[in-house]
Amino acid sequence: MHREHHRWYSHRLGRDMDVLVYGHYGHPIVAFPTSGGDQREYEGQGMIEALGHHIDAGKVKFFCVNSVNNQSWYDKGAHPRHRSYVQAMYDAYITYEVAPFVFHQTQSPGIPITTTGSSFGAYHAANTLLKHPELFRRCLALSGVYDIRRFMEGDYDDNLYYNNPVDYIGGLSDHWYLERLRQCDIRLVTGDGPYEDSGPTYRLADVLRSKAVPVSVDDWGPDGGHDWPYWKRQMNEYIGRLYY
Repeated sequence: MHREHHRWYSHRLGRDMDVLVYGHYGHPIVAFPTSGGDQREYEGQGMIEALGHHIDAGKVKFFCVNSVNNQSWYDKGAHPRHRSYVQAMYDAYITYEVAPFVFHQTQSPGIPITTTGSSFGAYHAANTLLKHPELFRRCLALSGVYDIRRFMEGDYDDNLYYNNPVDYIGGLSDHWYLERLRQCDIRLVTGDGPYEDSGPTYRLADVLRSKAVPVSVDDWGPDGGHDWPYWKRQMNEYIGRLYY
């Protein structure tokens, strides 16, 4: 399998950020790690191996990004408004640095990008598409959480609002954004398997539907558990079915 490692300094985040690219051709997928993971997680957890036949066939090309969760929502030593500020800068990094990198790598400016992630990675996958439907057109969000107010210890500011999907989608009235969201393929994946809480998935789906934004809630029942073996099976099916 073709594999590339890229790193550059992000002035928005004030640190080096890494991207691991898997595949030579195919629909681009930006993959976000779980809360404690980084760009190596998809490979380390066996997700890349599980999807290798799709990647080698040229169906998809994965762009595995790092996160700043430990400097944002999970940094209990920082003021809540610093946490939300770092998240806002991370969103800008994905939008203005990673997306152009994907366009350059695929030699296809403007190509529709998929986002994906599991657990806290699903939050980033959904948040990225919902904020930027002109760039990201499909979301595969597995076992996610979509209300992050609990990380703010009761504080609240604009950076939280605009990165808390159940809030800003609930307040969205901009026709331009709504029309573009309605053209996206948004898939929220859950189930009732081990350690899975489907409540956040159904709540975000309800908020989206209240704005007439189509959303697929894929409830896998007992096959929808909160762990990598479940997520690998789910991703294998989605890529096999959705990408040609």
